[in-house]
Amino acid sequence: MTLRWLSATLGLPIIGLLILGVVTTSAQQTSPQPHQAAPPQPQAAAKPANIDRNGVLMLIRSTLLALDHANKTGNYTVLRDLGAPGFQVNTAAKLAEIFAKQRGDKLDLSGVTVIDPQLSLLPQIEPSGLLHMAGFFPSVPSQVNFELLFAPVDGQWRVFGVSLSVGQSSPVAPPAPEPLPPGKAVVSQKQVAPPKPIVTPK
Repeated sequence: MTLRWLSATLGLPIIGLLILGVVTTSAQQTSPQPHQAAPPQPQAAAKPANIDRNGVLMLIRSTLLALDHANKTGNYTVLRDLGAPGFQVNTAAKLAEIFAKQRGDKLDLSGVTVIDPQLSLLPQIEPSGLLHMAGFFPSVPSQVNFELLFAPVDGQWRVFGVSLSVGQSSPVAPPAPEPLPPGKAVVSQKQVAPPKPIVTPK
């Protein structure tokens, strides 16, 4: 079956969404005997990844810089070759098609080399064995949101899925109220009577 991976983008426009990977199952399931209920299978949960901060930064930066170089040159061969086998089901031409909008918008990701990412999802190992993380680079005027999946290949984490979106990096003030038309201004002035002198009896 095909694994469809969609990222949570907080309502922001998605400018590059990569749906990658083919997962096959070889285990055969035996059907339960008549009049016997199948026991419920416990849901496997994700667990924290045993990877230090430097390792996380290297994975994030190397992946996004590879994508940045591919977008700037239009050559996605190296990006494809750096991926896991599930990533490489996409041809270089297919990757060029997927990231066409980023290329057209001239999205520059080179800032990831000097800005530290803020993680909204700490690195975790999914039940499928994939390393999963998400976060953003708080650049100005727009921040780059990312979500990444990596698959273990020959003792190394190699990219399996990439999702990027661009969002507002600073709070947006509400629009100013419309001015009232001339002659319609409302003036409210509260006049305070001067204090009366206090007279004391002699």
